[in-house]
Amino acid sequence: MFLRQPHQRRGVAHARPSEASTPAARRRPRHPRVRRPAGDQSGDIVWLFDLDNTLHDASHAIFPAINRRMTAYVARVLGADEATASRVRVEYWQRYGATLLGMIRHHGVDAADFLHEAHDFPALAEMVRVRRGLAAALRRLPGRKILVTNAPRDYARAVMAIAGIERCFERVVAIEDMWVHGHLRPKPDRRMLRRLLARTGVAPHRAVLVEDTLSHLKHYAGTGIRTAWVTGYLRTLAPSRPHPVPETVPVPVDAAVPGAVADAATRTALAAEDRQHVGHGAQERSVTMMAAEAQLPPPGADGAQYGTAPQQLPDHAPRVRARVVNRPGYVDIKVQSMHQLLRRIRRTGS
Repeated sequence: MFLRQPHQRRGVAHARPSEASTPAARRRPRHPRVRRPAGDQSGDIVWLFDLDNTLHDASHAIFPAINRRMTAYVARVLGADEATASRVRVEYWQRYGATLLGMIRHHGVDAADFLHEAHDFPALAEMVRVRRGLAAALRRLPGRKILVTNAPRDYARAVMAIAGIERCFERVVAIEDMWVHGHLRPKPDRRMLRRLLARTGVAPHRAVLVEDTLSHLKHYAGTGIRTAWVTGYLRTLAPSRPHPVPETVPVPVDAAVPGAVADAATRTALAAEDRQHVGHGAQERSVTMMAAEAQLPPPGADGAQYGTAPQQLPDHAPRVRARVVNRPGYVDIKVQSMHQLLRRIRRTGS
C-alpha cells in the first residue's frame, strides 16, 4: 500500500492506487500491534509461568467444572451414565496421563472439540479468583515473563484478561503451540520446553519455571532450569476419599444399564493393552494435556503426600486447602503466592 507523502516533488508522477487501497482491501484485518510488556523487564531471568492454580485459584470453581464437563463429554461419546463416564475418565487419566489421550485413542474424538467443551465457561468471570495486587506484583518482578500453559489459548487469554494481567507477559504459549515434529508435546515434555527456550534465545540456567504441579517440576530437574513451586491454591480432599478404580477387575455387563456394554468393552480393551503393551501406558503417563489434569501427581506417585489429584475426585467432592510443609530437593524455591515470590527475589537479589 502506498503512503501519501506530505510533499510531492515536482516531476515525479503520482502513484496509482493499488489493490491495497480498494474498499475490500481496507476491510482486511491488520496485524495486531506488538506491545512491549508492562512492568520491569530488566535482568537476566526469564520467568515461565503456569496459569491455573499458579496465578489464580482454579481449585475453587474452574477445576471442578472442567471435571464435570469432561465427564459429560465422555458420557455423551460413550452413551453411558455419569458414574460410568466418571470412572472411564479417571481410568484414561491414570493410564495415559490425560483423559483426552484415551478419548482420542479409543474413540477417535477431535482434540480441539474436547478442549473447547472442557473449557467453555460463559460465566468465567464469576469463577476466576485472583489475589488482590497480582498485576502489580508481576509488574514489579524483574525479568521477562512468558506464560506456558497446557490450557487452550482462548481460555488462557480470557482468564488473563479477567485477572488484569494480559499486559504482563511478552508471549502466551498454549497447548496449541506445543507441537514438536508433528506430535503434541505439552508439559512436562522436555523437548517442547527446550525448543521454546531455543526460539526465545534463553539459556536454561536463566529460566525459572513457576508451577503448582510438582510432577512437572520434578520432570524438568537436571535440565538446568530453576524451579519455583507455588502452593497457595492447592487443594486436597476432605477426610472421606474415594477408592481408586481397579484396573483389571471384570465388570458385570447389564444390557439394561445405559452404556454398560460399551463400558465393559472399553475396560476389556484396556486390560488387553496392558498385557500387550506394558510400557506404553508408562510412557504416555508423563504427558499431561489438560490444566485440570495436572494439579497434583496421582496417588502412589512421588509427591502424592502433598494432596490428591483432581481427576480422582467426584464432581461433588468437598475440597480443603492442602497442608504443604516440605520442599522437595528438585524445587529451588517454594512460595504461596506471587507476592511472596516478589519478596523473596527482592531479599535475595536473584
